Parts: sequence; structure tokens; C-alpha cells
Amino acid sequence: MLDVKDITVTYNNKFEALKDIELKVPSGNIYGIIGPNGAGKSTLIKAMLDLVPHSGSTLFNEKPVKTQRKNLSYVEQKSNIDTTFPIKVIDCVVLGVFPGLKPWQRPGKAEKDKAEQALKKVNMYEYRNRQISELSGGQFQRILIARTLVQDSELIFLDEPFVGIDITSENIIIELLRELAEAGRTILIVHHDLSKIYKYFDGLILLNKTLIACGSVSEVYTAEHVQEAFGTNILVSPDALKKEADSHDQSIYQ
Repeated sequence: MLDVKDITVTYNNKFEALKDIELKVPSGNIYGIIGPNGAGKSTLIKAMLDLVPHSGSTLFNEKPVKTQRKNLSYVEQKSNIDTTFPIKVIDCVVLGVFPGLKPWQRPGKAEKDKAEQALKKVNMYEYRNRQISELSGGQFQRILIARTLVQDSELIFLDEPFVGIDITSENIIIELLRELAEAGRTILIVHHDLSKIYKYFDGLILLNKTLIACGSVSEVYTAEHVQEAFGTNILVSPDALKKEADSHDQSIYQ
């Protein structure tokens, strides 16, 4: 269980980015963090991870998240990552094993084999010796997911992982995330495409600087909540989204 208690984030200019956020996310679920631009979605993740000054606390399995660095993975927005850094794909993925090594240890054959298996899962094994600068946006996002697989964390945070990537990469990533959730992992994803919420998520966290709602998709995605968060009723019919999601799930296994 992820338990967020009274998180407030205020920047130096006294601008309040988030106020009094309290929520719970059950383990083994994929939750989407949604809301309008400037709602504090990425800020919420960074506060949970203790990456920005804040008040309040975040517990995972009743222990502070900040004491469980080795048990969590964080993939930030691709726009914040230097993809020109001279590193090969395989070496980038191997970085995911470092949290589990002793300070004096270096990755060996076992760690490289684990990275190669992760690359196969994201259909990127043939690119293992390429520089990351040679990859497309979708390919690079798959590499970041492979690195997350190698880290084998119980708690995973992803900030806008589907922005600017191809549909093949998107499908590969979401299917892997579903497998991880079914294995008991807890996954939070900052997301902006409301048309895919039933396809991708077990639950939603709806924000606009304060918490509007947190719970199952059907509980959170209502006209009242959307109006409160976005200031307008941009609600797409839940029945239509469910029908589309069911059709998508069936097509995967045909």
C-alpha cells in the first residue's frame, strides 16, 4: 500500500503547487495521475520521492519511501534526459542493477545477462550495442522500461512515458506494466490522454493543486470531478471508453 499523508509543496516565491494531498494506492495496481496543465502531477511524484521540498509524508508498506531507494524506480520525462550522452543501450540498461550492488561491486556477467533479457522483453535486443542517441523516442522509452525491469522494484513511478512515442512502443510498454502489476508491483503514471484511461489504469488520481478524487477509474472519472479539475466538462462517455478498452484487450489476444 502506498500511503500519501498531507503533502503540500510551496515554492520559494510562495506559489503553492500542491496542497494537503492525502491518498492511498493499493499494491499491485496501475494508477494514472491526471489533471490539467499545471495541476501538480509531476510535482506530486517528486514530492513522494523526496526530490522537492515539501511537508507531509509518503509511506510504502508502512515505511517511509525515502528509506526505500533500492525498492523504487523513477522514469522522468524524456525531455529531461540527455539522450546525447555517449552510452550504449546495454550499458544504459545495466545501470538498473546498481541499486542492488554493494558500493564496491561492479556489474558482471549475471547483471549483463539480466539486462539482455530485459532488452528482449521490450523487443530491443538487436539494438544493444547502439548508442542511445541513435534511438527513436519510442525506442528510447523502451530502453528506460528495460532498465526498470532490471531494477526489479516494487514501486514504480513513470512521468509521461507515452508522450511522443509510436503505438508499437506504447503497446509493448503497457503490456509489460500490466505484467508487473499482476506480479504485485505498484505503478503510478503521470498521463494526459483521457481517452485511454480505461485501457491503461486500475485507478486514477485526479489533481488540480488539490486532490479532486482518488479511486477506481469509474469512481474518479465522472462529470462532476472532471468539471472541478478542468473547469469545463470535457468528459468522454465512460461507456464509450469502456467499450473501446474491451475491444483493445480482445484484439491483443487474437
